[in-house]
Amino acid sequence: MVKGITRQVVVVKGSDPAMFEQAIFLVRDDVLAQGGVTEEALLEEARKACGPRSPLLRAIWGRFLWAACGAGAIGCLWLATVLF
Repeated sequence: MVKGITRQVVVVKGSDPAMFEQAIFLVRDDVLAQGGVTEEALLEEARKACGPRSPLLRAIWGRFLWAACGAGAIGCLWLATVLF
């Protein structure tokens, strides 16, 4: 069934073509009616949503960084006790 409603969309090409070809975002009508949103802002939000930086990935890298810092500190402490 085809409905006769025109919608504004933002199409973003996928960064990894093996997984996704493109992402299509439907823009809410009330956002466009307010008039305070530019095309650049819409594109930036769509790219952020499609980007490789997901919150899960950021959390994993943050934990890895803290673990690496802890391992480095313990290694330095061990080296200091062995040498002195």
